[in-house]
Amino acid sequence: MTETAVFAAGCFWGVQDYFNQIPGVKETEVGYTGGLTENPTYESVCTGSTNHAEALKIVFDPKIVKYQTLLKHFFKMHDATQYMRQGPDTGSQYRSAIFYASDDQKEAARAMIKQLNSKQPKDKPIVTMLEKLGEFYSAEEYHQDFVRKNGYGACHVAYKSID
Repeated sequence: MTETAVFAAGCFWGVQDYFNQIPGVKETEVGYTGGLTENPTYESVCTGSTNHAEALKIVFDPKIVKYQTLLKHFFKMHDATQYMRQGPDTGSQYRSAIFYASDDQKEAARAMIKQLNSKQPKDKPIVTMLEKLGEFYSAEEYHQDFVRKNGYGACHVAYKSID
């Protein structure tokens, strides 16, 4: 039996490549969620007017990797203190967000944010948004596994060791 997690952490190319390396992650898909428009396209999301985030849907085996571990990786692989941006990319589509699919996921994320904020400088809090998962729209095919297919362009993701 598998479970699903959905995270937004800036440009989805590098985010997908990062999470594909984690044992227990069975499949990933980049797409758009959290917005107002049905069937958004990359071009419409890039305008910032749809309020969708570039996001990653992760299907994982909880016997191999726990949701808590995926959360730790999520906070490790991007800067959750940047509001509406990651690296050079700015706008609501690049926000840091956890789209929870259950109350258990919501509470696990809330607890981790609280724990991380207790260690953060007061002037640099975690700004990751917790949003209930709604419709997830698959991104265009050329965005799927972009880094693997093209061998370049991991956006803002700093490849820290995966442990």
